[in-house]
Amino acid sequence: MHPALSVIFFTTLSGAGYGLLAWLGLSVLLLHARADVMPMLEALHWWALLLGLVLSTVGLLSSLAHLGKPQRAWRALSQWRTSWLSREGVLAMATVIPALALAALLLWVEPGPERALALGLCGLLLAVLALATVACTAMIYASLPPIPAWHHPLVVPVYLLFALLTGLALLFWLMALLLPAGTAATAMTATLAALGALLLACKWLYWRGIDRQPSPATRGDAVGLPGRTVTVFERPHTEANFITREMAFTVARRHARRLRWLAAALLVAAPGLAWLLALSAGAPAAPLLAATAIALLAGAFVERWLFFAQARHLVTLYY
Repeated sequence: MHPALSVIFFTTLSGAGYGLLAWLGLSVLLLHARADVMPMLEALHWWALLLGLVLSTVGLLSSLAHLGKPQRAWRALSQWRTSWLSREGVLAMATVIPALALAALLLWVEPGPERALALGLCGLLLAVLALATVACTAMIYASLPPIPAWHHPLVVPVYLLFALLTGLALLFWLMALLLPAGTAATAMTATLAALGALLLACKWLYWRGIDRQPSPATRGDAVGLPGRTVTVFERPHTEANFITREMAFTVARRHARRLRWLAAALLVAAPGLAWLLALSAGAPAAPLLAATAIALLAGAFVERWLFFAQARHLVTLYY
């Protein structure tokens, strides 16, 4: 498939934004009853909420650049019974509700038992809806049998892990900026390195699976007639068209290998190096975590480019 930059930005930025909102919701859920801690975290919650909403919104808006008629995008919301794209849009809009409710509670409601209970409920809904939105984004691709590289059981877990990893990196950076001195940069970078290693392990299994995946090599296989010879009377088109531009993109094996190593370095080596710097040199937490977050987002961008570039639609057997 042709790796459209608008879709890559969409999945990378919105994934990070929803991951940040999920961690924010989990934090509020776990700490909503701690009257001694919540006032200290109010600024953190505000900035995490704002950054998460901005990233998720910018990511969703960037996806419109890939549409032929962006002004008609709202019509996709009506097909939520059968379309994962429509479910993603509905859940993305639903995620805004607990986010705004959380903002209203933090801004206008006085601390007390009722406020704590409402905060916990909003945190739970925010975390669940944010992760459900990411899962629907992944299912847009995982539910397509004509593209074997996407129709894989690890696509959804990898999307969720990317959202959680990049969202957690952004949350740690905000914590280093806004919380009192003494933020444990060593523990944070170690956590990011461990989560990055888990993600890379899943991604390596995915790459290993698609490399060994027997893809249909004949037109007969593609139309469900294995072992039979299927021919066409003439070529489908005499010049380039949408299918040849979008569906027939190929990336050289050596380039794919280099990009995989680059993604691995950004996902594991970068937070690992940050952990070593925090452990030995005592580097300032905020710049260190900012650099780590940028490296992880870059790794997500590289991986997402490969995700699209290495996918081959069965229709290309006809071209």
